[in-house]
Amino acid sequence: MKGYLPILVALILPLVALYELTNTVDWQLILSYSIVVSAVSIGLNWLDKRRAQNAAWRISEKGLHTCELLGGWPASYLAQQLLRHKTSKNSYRIIFWCIVGLHQFLAFEWITGWRISRSMISLF
Repeated sequence: MKGYLPILVALILPLVALYELTNTVDWQLILSYSIVVSAVSIGLNWLDKRRAQNAAWRISEKGLHTCELLGGWPASYLAQQLLRHKTSKNSYRIIFWCIVGLHQFLAFEWITGWRISRSMISLF
């Protein structure tokens, strides 16, 4: 459970933001998108791990990060932990946690009505 605590905490703001989003977007669409992007993320991590074990052509880190950026970061974290894949490569982990941080920021901004973004824009 200890290894999953950071991701559980990181899920709080995005889940609140997704709940707020259901006021304007159908919850079934949000759920469907989340399931698809999560499945793709887990699948890509599994495939990359398998190919690494077989010394075959790998999934690019850019591809894995793109899937995380599109919302598959929680599933990617789960896959990393379960498959023991990409857990010790610091350059990968730094970008992964930056993506998680970006999602935290966007969720916070959505919840607060884009307060920080509007303040920054008004400076210019």
